[in-house]
Amino acid sequence: MELRTATPEQLRMVFRRDMLTAFPEAELKPLAAMERLWAEGWYRPYCLFDGDEIVGEAFLWLGHPGWAIVDYLCVSAGRRNDGLGGEILRLLQQAEPGTVLFGEAEAPEHAPDPVMAQRRLGFYARCGLRTAGYDTAMFGVHYKTLYLFDGEVDEAQLMREHTFIYQNTFDPEKFAKYVRIPYNGEPLAKVAWDQ
Repeated sequence: MELRTATPEQLRMVFRRDMLTAFPEAELKPLAAMERLWAEGWYRPYCLFDGDEIVGEAFLWLGHPGWAIVDYLCVSAGRRNDGLGGEILRLLQQAEPGTVLFGEAEAPEHAPDPVMAQRRLGFYARCGLRTAGYDTAMFGVHYKTLYLFDGEVDEAQLMREHTFIYQNTFDPEKFAKYVRIPYNGEPLAKVAWDQ
């Protein structure tokens, strides 16, 4: 198994093959947004190769050096339950040494499928991710904040870096309307990422 940066063609292929079927519309940013962020130097799509076959992917949304959101982690439908998700996370830590990898997983209490959301959190915990002391909401979806790093992480700094990535991407009006870091529990309507 080898983790490599995707080519533009590989990104498009895995987006159509894996991402569109694995993630609900409210949680999936458009391919054009991923490509724009990548062209601007704020995104790094990785693919997990088994020989010549792509069997999974992880996309990093970059912030300041040493901080990155694991924006998406996905294993191809035919290869799920083979331990590849954990392998991708392990290889990401090797590919991005010294980087705090963090992200969001849907909070079970507001998820359409609470059991699946709880299973996802269990998977991340088994892979060594820790749950931060704050939740987030993005485009009306409530998330738990998770992070992976070999050392100690200052959660106040984590929240600042988390906020920076979204503020760096969205104009102030969009950020104020659709992003909550931390999330205070107010009800939000779910809207598509590209609103």
